[in-house]
Amino acid sequence: MPKIESVPAAAEPRSTTKWSQDRRLEFIDFRLRWEGRINRSALTKHFTISVPQASLDIAKYLELAPNNLAYDKSARVYVASAEFRPICASSGAAQYLSELLTTQLGLLGSEASFIGWRPSMDLVPTPGRQLSGETLASLVAAIREQQPVAVLYQSMAQEEPQPRTISPHALAHDGFRWHTRAFCHLRGQYRDFVIARILKIGPVDAQYVEAALDSEWDNQVELLLAPNPELSGAHRRVIELDYGMSDGKLLVLCRQALLFYALKHLGLDHTTGASPKEHQIVLQNREDIEHLLAGGVG
Repeated sequence: MPKIESVPAAAEPRSTTKWSQDRRLEFIDFRLRWEGRINRSALTKHFTISVPQASLDIAKYLELAPNNLAYDKSARVYVASAEFRPICASSGAAQYLSELLTTQLGLLGSEASFIGWRPSMDLVPTPGRQLSGETLASLVAAIREQQPVAVLYQSMAQEEPQPRTISPHALAHDGFRWHTRAFCHLRGQYRDFVIARILKIGPVDAQYVEAALDSEWDNQVELLLAPNPELSGAHRRVIELDYGMSDGKLLVLCRQALLFYALKHLGLDHTTGASPKEHQIVLQNREDIEHLLAGGVG
């Protein structure tokens, strides 16, 4: 159900509205915010409903937010008013950009997205990280059933792939690659395994090691980010705006197990060698967390 942020006092309680209509109200709110207009045909086409039902949905939206839209008789559409304020959390900027991104990547069909008209956009090309669907399915099953698996793993530390027994308990993405977090029976510790490097996977007669002792996975580390102090005052303010900082700082939480990847992804894995404009943010509490970077891959 949509999260209604502001509803006129005269509106009916949200519990009386069916979920299906709630979804259509989200659609109306989304289209008004990001396209500035909505008509009945948009509703009938997207949800395969009748024209009378679409009229009822728009009437319900008008009841909830009478100041958000007005009817343009010449264009025969409802347009967002100058006083428009979204009433559904799903109309937020993050949702809009997420739908643009996932449809561009082909992960979400255009028919499933609320976006009708879309601006021209593109993505920075990134080499694909291929992995086996069968391997992923086996890992997910092992996590679900709490079963160890035997894998043939190609690590960067060895020339040849090595057999391992692992007890996987989670999946993680480092910004580029998918990993499984697992207890390595060979090394006797929890480690990250790049899924694409698992060449074979199968059952094994071993005792599953649960995630309860994986303190690095459970431990949340605070990253205190700030603009590089070597930047000019104007440039520091730009960085504060970029990252949504408050009082020149931003606190980010990260699992200890993912700390290495987070710092690398943010360009904070090196402390020297880059100009302030290339090294725009700094980690203010680096000394407090560097001892937590002992984990490894494979």
